[in-house]
Amino acid sequence: MTQAVENGANMDVFVRKLPKRMVEKVWGRDELPAPFQAPEGQRIGEIWFEPPSELGDLLVKYLFTSEKLSVQVHPGEDNALEGEDSKEECWLVLDAQPGAQLAIGFDKDISADAIGTAAEDGTIEELLTWHDVKAGDIFHLTPGTVHAIGAGLSLVEVQQNSDTTFRLFDYGRPRQLHLERALAVAKGMPFPDHLKGTIDERGETLIDGTRFRLDRIEGAPGPEIETAYPGTLLVLPLQGTVKSAGKTANSDTAQEVTAQEGECLLASSLGALDFSDAKVTLLTRSV
Repeated sequence: MTQAVENGANMDVFVRKLPKRMVEKVWGRDELPAPFQAPEGQRIGEIWFEPPSELGDLLVKYLFTSEKLSVQVHPGEDNALEGEDSKEECWLVLDAQPGAQLAIGFDKDISADAIGTAAEDGTIEELLTWHDVKAGDIFHLTPGTVHAIGAGLSLVEVQQNSDTTFRLFDYGRPRQLHLERALAVAKGMPFPDHLKGTIDERGETLIDGTRFRLDRIEGAPGPEIETAYPGTLLVLPLQGTVKSAGKTANSDTAQEVTAQEGECLLASSLGALDFSDAKVTLLTRSV
């Protein structure tokens, strides 16, 4: 059940905890890091939060991998066909087992024909750039970026709410490939250095993208973050808790809304929230 509070003086002020969904994947895990727990007999690869109507174009999820994901690509607004959706996304690495990698972009410029041939004969993995990763790394994937997530990773993914994915290669798994559309939108080029970094290098603002913004704050938000988030946002505590602030409608019966690690809040503004018990929190909004 979605839990919510609204301010009695202004019904446009709200805080809601978003429902979350566990999704089984062949590449998922039967043992998840705290605070999550996989149902018995299930390999959970994704835990995502139902996009609210107020921010329906934004999706936030956790990813947990035990095997490599498919080599894939997403279209952009300039080349998505009718019925397809653009997808800009980013990954924040929460934990990485020794040797864990992300494949993003190619080692050198490559033609669509060469990508297609490599996808068909299975050598496309050898052409991709596999980035060694660690906790705190951040990657911003623009539409058209060919990519694959490796094994042994725990990630937070923030993305445009799109399920348009074109697979180029899937390690022999019995799933459909989409070579024609993938080759039409894929960028055959190396991944630009300015689209990757670390939380130490970037400070609070991790991503200032075309379709969403992502910030990581410690404690309460400062003046710059308050200015950058004037309206509706999603709040994902990584450490500590964030809760609704101020007097609420029906305060004699309404419950305070609190989110901890593994949960996500939708809020009408930063002013609707209390960060007194927050430690590390992700904030994101649409652009």
